Amino acid sequence: MSNINQMPHEEGIDHSLSLIREGYMYILNRCHGFQSNIFETRLLGKKVICMRGSEAAEVFYDTEKFKRENAAPNRVIQTLFGKNGVQTLDGESHKHRKEMFMSIMSPEELEKLTGVIEEQWESAVNKWEGMEEVVLYEEVKEILCRSACQWAGVPVEEDKIKGLTKDLGVMFESVAVIGPKHWMGRNARNQAEKWMEEIIDKVREGKENPPQHSVLYRFAWHRDLKGNLLDPEVAAVEVINILRPIVAVAIYINFIALAVHHYPEEKKKLNSSDEKYTHMFVQEVRRFYPFFPFVAAVVKEDFAWKGYYFEEGTLTFLDIYGTNHDPENWENPELFSPLRFMERKESLYDFIPQGGGDYFMGHRCAGEWITIEIMKISADYLANLIEYEIPDQDLSFSMVSIPSIPHSKIVIKNVKRRT
Repeated sequence: MSNINQMPHEEGIDHSLSLIREGYMYILNRCHGFQSNIFETRLLGKKVICMRGSEAAEVFYDTEKFKRENAAPNRVIQTLFGKNGVQTLDGESHKHRKEMFMSIMSPEELEKLTGVIEEQWESAVNKWEGMEEVVLYEEVKEILCRSACQWAGVPVEEDKIKGLTKDLGVMFESVAVIGPKHWMGRNARNQAEKWMEEIIDKVREGKENPPQHSVLYRFAWHRDLKGNLLDPEVAAVEVINILRPIVAVAIYINFIALAVHHYPEEKKKLNSSDEKYTHMFVQEVRRFYPFFPFVAAVVKEDFAWKGYYFEEGTLTFLDIYGTNHDPENWENPELFSPLRFMERKESLYDFIPQGGGDYFMGHRCAGEWITIEIMKISADYLANLIEYEIPDQDLSFSMVSIPSIPHSKIVIKNVKRRT
């Protein structure tokens, strides 16, 4: 190829320890150092290209240039995605499976879910009013686990809810850790999949009868491109891949509480404003705070972009956090300002807290609309519908730990329903 530029390159044999030490800031720090939105490094013994920014996101989500097969590390497969989950597929197989996910994202189903979420928030507030203190992160995970199972048509006995909440939580909490907690995440994924596989079998045998439009029903009876029912193991993986991300929204809800506490002027605006401002506030929480740091893909075949050479088979990371804080697209990106969404033009590539590109054809998170609706309801409760105190505690959050959660998990006291 002619006119190929030398890509900025991080010297050294391997930089995996630097990634562990720097977390969300690893790619961003090097982009600043190289004065470039793209560079090459070595991680876990492999050459890796790292990119950030809307232009990088646009090429990254081009399915002619990148694929997901063999992109995610095994530790991510074993905890977060599950074996043969939709996030690991490409081409027609991915498109067909993604349609299954998008089929449950209709306005009617979203309305059902929001109703369930509100019911569970009400039940939780009733309980919290009698508690000396509430660890918000843990309590919200249970709210979301109950809501996800009820909406998805998944039968769960009351005495199993706390255990299931813990299992779904540790799946996303253990992705980047080393040692016992990571293996807890793997074990939780295995246990949950086995439990769900048994439920799938019962549905197909007529022993369980979930509502026809529910997640459980649709996924249990979904057929692949050859017209065959999904293997029970795969159907189980995908039902878990609905429940687990809903519970993970607890991370964002903790950051909502943090923003309401740190920016009292925002709380006043939420008190007095309409749903439009709540939507802007939620979007800014998703942009401003760390969720997951980057996503991975593999170069499908050799190509050149912006004068740089991408070799087939090269692992490539797109910086999610860095793209959402890119000063080329966001004015004063380190300031928390919901009003930046007032007249913002929609883009598939510069605002990517849950991935970029098209929902149906690409790998953007199918549940992004669910996340937004859950956050809007939760913001209303935390800013308007309940009163509470936040005692002295460590409200800081790490830019190294992945995922990042305020260290105290936000303890609240004297919860009362606002009259």
